[in-house]
Amino acid sequence: MKFRVERDALADAVAWTAKSLPSRPSVPVLAGVLMRVADSQLTVSGFDYEVSSQVTVGVQADSDGAALVSGRLLAEITKALPAKPVEVAGVGSHLELVCGSARFTLPTMPVEDYPTLPTMPEMAGTIEAALFAGAVAQVAVAAGRDETIPMLTGVRMELEGSTLSLLATDRYRAAVRELTWRPQDDSISLQALVPARTLADTAKTLGPLGGEVVMALSRGAVGEGMIGFAGGTRRTTSRLLDPDFPKIRSLFPEQHSAQARLNVAAVTEVVRRVALVADRTTPVRMSFAEGEVVVEAGGSEDARASEAMECVYAGEPIAVAFNPGYLLDGLSVLDAPTAVISFTTAMKPAVISPAGDDGEIIPGYRYLIMPMRVGA
Repeated sequence: MKFRVERDALADAVAWTAKSLPSRPSVPVLAGVLMRVADSQLTVSGFDYEVSSQVTVGVQADSDGAALVSGRLLAEITKALPAKPVEVAGVGSHLELVCGSARFTLPTMPVEDYPTLPTMPEMAGTIEAALFAGAVAQVAVAAGRDETIPMLTGVRMELEGSTLSLLATDRYRAAVRELTWRPQDDSISLQALVPARTLADTAKTLGPLGGEVVMALSRGAVGEGMIGFAGGTRRTTSRLLDPDFPKIRSLFPEQHSAQARLNVAAVTEVVRRVALVADRTTPVRMSFAEGEVVVEAGGSEDARASEAMECVYAGEPIAVAFNPGYLLDGLSVLDAPTAVISFTTAMKPAVISPAGDDGEIIPGYRYLIMPMRVGA
């Protein structure tokens, strides 16, 4: 194997593939990326039996072949190379990279020991890449990170005709995003629970590429399903989680007794400033009244902070406390200038929705956040 390729193209391909590799693989070859050259195309692949990633790059090839090398090491090296074309060659049991005056020699692993990547499942439909990336970011932020409760670490995808719904929760907050996509079959009705981290990484990578993302979903047995995404020259597959998932739609109140409209940028700055004195588990308290909200927090050693800001408020005065991290997470993904916070009571879930400059709620996204109890 011998080829010549642009540094940026190689670095991007290796970085994307190596990102999903396990830090502690069950067998050494799973820590590697497989580089295969054929017909002037370099295919870089990674697979850990759960998630597979593959990207194709055009190269100037002198000879075809394949090599398996440490993915993370190769990613670090290609990122650090000077901005010049890279010459890569397989020499015996090593891979040589030459870029300008820089030369690296890496040991290779047996290609024949590397598992075969799964094929893409049956195509389910397509969606605009940027829209998909934004929607996944809005929902994945609410997914759990506790691996002892696997179902909460996933994003539930519900495919019903031309409507795609994404749902996630970690028990303290929940997010729902509904959007339109283009199904292969208008009568489609499928559900899948996708690992949130894999979904977020994939969407974040495919979004900037533009165009459309192809979604593929297997119709296999429960627990054995697989989902795939493809965009441009990149594709990834992932095993699905057990489909059990809380019925989180029922947590969203159908009515509210009070509602506040706040500038997203302004309230984000205020909450961040006030939360500086808060301990990790200390809430920020928000006291709403007509035309104003006062944000307060108290930390260790009597450190306290408060700040008032304008808001449009309708309802009886209310004081509610939130985890500042969860609150900021919800505000950060609204993708709108105004946040609308709807309340029922101080101890029941509040719902944050995006709104335009006119204060009208933009349908499609809701972020639910549970309040915290505070001492009198």
